[in-house]
Order: sequence, then C-alpha cells, then structure tokens
Amino acid sequence: MGKVMLIIMDSVGIGALPDAADYGDDGSNTLGHIAEAVGVLHLPNLARLGLGRIVQAAGIESPGPVLGAYGSMAELSRGKDTTTGHWEIAGIITQDPLPTFPHGFPPEFIHVFEEKIKLRVLGNKVASGTEIIEELGREHLDTGFPIVYTSADSVFQIAAHEEVIPPQELYGICRTARDLLTGKWAVGRVIARPFAGKPGSFFRTANRHDFSLAPPGKTVLDALKEKGEEVIGVGKISDIFAGRGLTGSLTAKSNEEGVDKTIEAWRTMKSGLIFTNLVDFDQSFGHRNDPQGYAQKLEEFDRRIPELMELVDSGGWLFITADHGNDPTTPSTDHSREYVPLLVYGNRVIAGKDLGTRRSFADIAATLGDIFNLKYQSEGESFLPAMKI
Repeated sequence: MGKVMLIIMDSVGIGALPDAADYGDDGSNTLGHIAEAVGVLHLPNLARLGLGRIVQAAGIESPGPVLGAYGSMAELSRGKDTTTGHWEIAGIITQDPLPTFPHGFPPEFIHVFEEKIKLRVLGNKVASGTEIIEELGREHLDTGFPIVYTSADSVFQIAAHEEVIPPQELYGICRTARDLLTGKWAVGRVIARPFAGKPGSFFRTANRHDFSLAPPGKTVLDALKEKGEEVIGVGKISDIFAGRGLTGSLTAKSNEEGVDKTIEAWRTMKSGLIFTNLVDFDQSFGHRNDPQGYAQKLEEFDRRIPELMELVDSGGWLFITADHGNDPTTPSTDHSREYVPLLVYGNRVIAGKDLGTRRSFADIAATLGDIFNLKYQSEGESFLPAMKI
C-alpha cells in the first residue's frame, strides 16, 4: 500500500472545461487535436490503462482489456498555470488567480528591480521565449542587459546568454526578483531562461530553473513528510513547491531523464511518494505550437509505460495525469483551460473501473491521504474506495 508513483504529463489536456471561454480557450483539446493533426497517434500502452475510454481519437483505442482505472478531472482552482495545477493536485485550491501582466510589469517594479541588480532590463512584455531571444538577443550581447518577459501565465521570465550572464549568476538575479515579487506582484514563478548560440541561431539550453511561491497552505506532500514517508520530487517538482514537503529531489532536464530518475527512485524507496513532472510536452512542443513534435514525445513516453507498470506489479500504485492543457494547434502558445486524464494502475486496482469525471484535481491528494492513512483534509474526494480491490 505504501509506494506511489505520480507522473504529471505536463500540459496533456483532453478537452476544454465549461469555463474555458473565460480564459480564451473555448474549443481547446490538446490530445484530441494533436491526434487529428498527425492522423494517428500511437499510444497503445496509455490506451491499455484506459486513455482510450476517455479520449476518442485515432490510435488511442485500447488494443485489449483495460488494465487500469480511468477517468478525467476538472480544475476547481482559478487559473491554468503549472503552479496552480500542481498545487491543486497536492490539495490546495487557488481561489484568487495568481497575477498576470499582459502589458508587462509596472514601471515602479521594474525600477526597483533594476536598482537591486544594478542593470537595466530589455523587453518587459508578453512574448514567446524563442521569439524574444531572436528579437533582443543581439542587443543583449551588446549591452549585457538581461531580457525580461512574461506570458498569459503568472510568470516573470529572465533570459540571458550563458556567455554573458552565466547560469549561476542568472539564478541570483532570479532570486532577487523572487524576493521582490510579493503582494500584488506575487507571480507564481520566476523562471531563469539561459540561452546560447549566435544571432540568427540562438537556442535555449537545458539550464532552466524555476523559483516558485511557496504553497499558501498545507499540502499532502507536507502531511506525508510529517508522517515520516519519503517524498521524492523528480524534474521541476521541487521548484513548483519551493522545496516544501519533499525529502529529496532529482533533477531531470527531459522526459526520458525524468522517467529514468523515477525508476531509479522507485528501486531505492521503501515507502512513500515519487512525484514526477515530465516537462518536454509543454516546454518544447505546446508552447511552440508543434503538434508533430508533441505527438512524437507522447509516443516516446508511451513506450516507457510497460517499465513503470512492471515496477508496481509487485506492489504499489501508478498514477498518470496532467496539470493543464497547451493545445499546439491553436494560434495561442499559452496554456489552455482543459480537463486532464486520470489513469491509475496497480495490482490492487480494479481493472476497467470508470472513475468518472472528478470535480477537482485535489481528488488525487485525498486519495493519497487514504492510501497512506494520513490525517489530511482537503477539498478533494478520495476515489480509493471506488477502485481498490
């Protein structure tokens, strides 16, 4: 009962929520539209876990009996960003959306920030991360000034060429921003975006680092840690939760490395939770409107599923879900307000059990509370009784 692997397929939404139009996302369907764009999406292992029962798309039909419990989840929080989604999965409902800055950050903040870092900044507007380094990269090389930009999400992003501002120095600048971005400016994440290359061929490196707000309340991660369970974050989980509620963290700069580190942690863990974020779907393909690349990455992950299933066959639980959508077929390059899949596998799971549409991502936190017999309360409703043999 005491080992759980929780994997977040970052941005793999499965259809617009009823309030999606309020966010400019009416009609979004990340997974469905990717399947349409590529013709056939080959995900036989995710289908065997039940994905084909909740998503109607070519290539996602189950090739045989469904082996796991399956359903979908709605987001109860206000927002559609990474921080809000992960916090809700861990039991925190965000009633007031984290602040966004569609016209750039206010001059009074930028002035204070520039004084603190003793540098001017370039940009300060909403932009695609790849486009803004092409637009301002040469000026950055000439001046040494960092590039500041944001998106539709609650983020303050700082880009810098690694030969001009080395990553460790950039991280220090980001920490200064994080310290200043409080109150009405309290964005969910400050993100370091190092890049390299020459004008006309700049590229972002794998040295990204996120500096997040601490969750405003107790999460199921905190409760697990207090009970003495291991809680290992893989990928950017530690960044998202500002390190809170974790007993260990493993970095992973790609999906493949994320799966490898998850397997490594599972083999050494005696009891507890491994919480993994697979970042490539969102970072490399959703935000770049690349459905073909997104489809390829989904198929690569699908081929790793049997390894994960084999690990939990001897005891434990595998949860696979997402934190929001990011439909790469729409004009927007931002996250989308969508339902997310819920797939659960293990030798104590009723195969083929339909868990329905859950009202909140926080149902996962409540279910983890039941699995580990925690004294933890959230707005979620446990689905453990419905799926456990």
